[in-house]
Amino acid sequence: MHFDALEDWLSWQENLHAKPIDLGLGRVARVYQALNPEQRKPVTIIVGGTNGKGSCIAFLESIYRAAGFRVGTYTSPHILKYNERIKVAGKPVSDQAICEAFERIEAARDDISLSYFEFGTLAALDIFWRSNLDIQLLEVGLGGRLDAVNIIDADVAIVTTICIDHTDWLGETREAIGQEKSGIFRAGVPAVIGDPEPPASLIKSALKIQAKVYAVGKEFSYQKTPESWQWILNGQIIFDDLPRPALIGEQQYRNASTAMMAVELLQKKLPIETSNFIQGLTNAHLTGRFQLIDGEIPVLLDVGHNPQAVRMLAAGLETYFPKQRIHAIFAMMKDKDIGGVVQIMKPYVLNWYIAPLDHTRIAEQSVIAEVLKEQKVKNLAYGFSDFTETFNTALTNARQGDLVLIFGSFFLVSAYFNAFSKEMA
Repeated sequence: MHFDALEDWLSWQENLHAKPIDLGLGRVARVYQALNPEQRKPVTIIVGGTNGKGSCIAFLESIYRAAGFRVGTYTSPHILKYNERIKVAGKPVSDQAICEAFERIEAARDDISLSYFEFGTLAALDIFWRSNLDIQLLEVGLGGRLDAVNIIDADVAIVTTICIDHTDWLGETREAIGQEKSGIFRAGVPAVIGDPEPPASLIKSALKIQAKVYAVGKEFSYQKTPESWQWILNGQIIFDDLPRPALIGEQQYRNASTAMMAVELLQKKLPIETSNFIQGLTNAHLTGRFQLIDGEIPVLLDVGHNPQAVRMLAAGLETYFPKQRIHAIFAMMKDKDIGGVVQIMKPYVLNWYIAPLDHTRIAEQSVIAEVLKEQKVKNLAYGFSDFTETFNTALTNARQGDLVLIFGSFFLVSAYFNAFSKEMA
């Protein structure tokens, strides 16, 4: 199969495989072996977990780029353009580069069927080993043990946090999910754990295969001071008077600390100076994570879509916007805990506006409305024709000093940028 345009490749891939999500390594590993028989790869950090993966990769990328290293990052999903998923030296790769990678994958796969995500993962890996990188940062898409990214053996594996999410594929308890996410660990390889209360299964699995465990609150930690913070390793202050992380939220100290632990473990391969840590912490950027867009009525964007992420959002609202009236534009996927999220956010939101999104995985406005009514939410509006109408209604009802909050899904944040800005802030 051959296509000249990236959008045509992606459209074809969406319908190629029988299942949109098909966990397992056999098919994708065989194609990767054909693509890269010598298994060439740069130094690799794999980042798994429920929340905090994107933030952790943003800090890692910023720190390594501050030191002058050539970095590749693979993340998902994207906000505006598919190319955002695959970055080299801080910039999304071109349509041409991705199309050429897809051509190579198509030639190598023979009769092996691949999912949309597997095509993307193979394209990123193929592009990266050809790009003269010093390091590649790979985000696990779903779970860990059977995710396509796990065909690569990492030099350091990170699990950020464990929350109940994607229960149809990963299990219904933190212990079951922790077991799945521990699959990215390898014998003798550092396993960095950024969850302050990790499920026992995560630690047990790491120790069983004799991975080298470094857990936040044990082997490493952080301590905030009134104007700065410290990073601590084995009880000793390694970095003092660090600047506040550029990403906002209490959890970002933990994400930054987790990233710094991984960097410290790779010092012999990729040496980093104190100035690189400082520059990396202050320059890190991540679209849609507690991101404030200034204006007469400011807009806050957050892709949080599970209870753990939304608790962090609520904590951020208490810290940074304690007195503002909040108008929430809201939508979530069908398979998410909509009720749990609404219950957490109900005390903070004055007016709710349910946005319609043109995507099969998004819950219908009427379904979300019923959940909100069950939670006894009173100020509720829905039945809008599109996102723009939803947003303009919320903006009209807001007054100076209020805040418009857009949260609940990557697709919702994408709708905002598509409607009001072609360039992500």
